[in-house]
Order: sequence, then structure tokens, then C-alpha cells
Amino acid sequence: MTAFRLDGKTAIVTGASSGIGFATAVAMAEAGAQLVLSGRNAERLARCEEAVRAAGAEARALAVDLTADGAPERIVSEALDAFGSLEILVHSAGIFEPMPFAETTTESLDRQWRVNVRAPFLLTQEALPHLRPGSSVVLVSSIAGHVAFPDSSAYCATKGAVELLGRALCVELSPLGIRVNVIAPGNIRTPMNEGLRALPGYEEKMGALTPAGRHGEPEEIAAAIVFVASDAASFVHGASWLVDGGWTAR
Repeated sequence: MTAFRLDGKTAIVTGASSGIGFATAVAMAEAGAQLVLSGRNAERLARCEEAVRAAGAEARALAVDLTADGAPERIVSEALDAFGSLEILVHSAGIFEPMPFAETTTESLDRQWRVNVRAPFLLTQEALPHLRPGSSVVLVSSIAGHVAFPDSSAYCATKGAVELLGRALCVELSPLGIRVNVIAPGNIRTPMNEGLRALPGYEEKMGALTPAGRHGEPEEIAAAIVFVASDAASFVHGASWLVDGGWTAR
């Protein structure tokens, strides 16, 4: 069972200030990793850093906009300066701007593309020279990268791109000993969808449409991410793991 541990490994987790990223950082800390935490909200990021340290791990927090010029370089440099190596890269940062297709602006499309696709592309590219054989890259997609949803055309397009980016990187990086996989969450209780969950009847409707009968929790996604990042998943390459309570099995 030691293969499930992350002892001695340095992990970068983006979107660590809330939701899945926060839960993943804490879970990785509990598994023995040392963490570089990236997020836009410095106050919430500090709370994540405190939680990681409480779990017994070392951590560095870096409040940064992933879409800003030089952000990938800053994040990778922070990891190397703090811990001297980089073995795990988790791309959990993402934005969701639901609106009807006819009303979707170019600005909204571009924002979602820059955060959801361009940012993990460039950060992985920056990290690549420092990823040794045995390293792992985990992209966080969505069930929206597998099935369609109304009022979400731009978001679905970006998550579909993340799915295929994961496969393309697998084909190119696996021969170098670097594993790339995708985790596709279903309906999870996170700040990203709290506006939707506040709508009357929304939770009940989504629960009824999910075979598991409920929304998922960030910690349930974090557990899957920790597994695919660990040596226990050493033969898992280019996979897309749906963690959705059975949503896409309907």
C-alpha cells in the first residue's frame, strides 16, 4: 500500500484556494506530498496553506492569475526554489460562466478558454523540463467534456478540449516516463456552482438525475486525483476517469 503514498514528492496544485483544488491539496498533504499552492484569492489561499500545514506537510502559497504573462514561470520557479524538484502537476483551476449560446460573448468564451485550456497547456509546457520519469500530470475536466448541457456551450467546448489535451499529452509524454491523466467530476458542491445550487429545486433535480442520488463532495474528487498521481497508478496513462455518481452511465 505504500505505492499510494506521495512521500518526498513535490506537487503543484492550481485552483487551490477553494473547491476541488483545496480538497486535493489537503489530501495530497495527508498522503505525504509537499505542496505549491496556486490561486487568485490570497486570503482563501492562505487558509489552504494553513490546512496543508495542519496535515503535516510543507507548503508554499502563490497568489497569481494563471492567465497573466509570466505566471507559469513564477509557479514552477516557486516549486523549484522551495523544494528543489517537481513530480506532480494538478490542474484544478477552472471557471464556469453559464449562459445561452446566443448570448455568449467573445469575452466570456475567451476567459473560459484562457483559464480552462490555455493555462494548463502553458503551465505543463513550463514544467516539462523539470518533470522526471515517474512524474504525473492530472488535468481536471468535467462531465461537460463528455456530455452536453444547455447554456454551457463555451464551457463544454473548453472541457472537451481538456479531455483531448490529456490524451495528446499522454501520447507525447508517456515515452518520457511522464504520466498524464484526466479526472472528470460530475455535480460537485463547490463555489463554482453555488449560484446554480441556490436556485429553487436545482439540487433535487440534479440528485434525481444522478444514479447515486446526490451531489458529490470535493474530497471525493481529491481521492481520485491522489490515486492517479501516485505510483499505485503507474500503468494508468491517458485515462479519463469519470467521478460523477453515475451521471454519464444513464
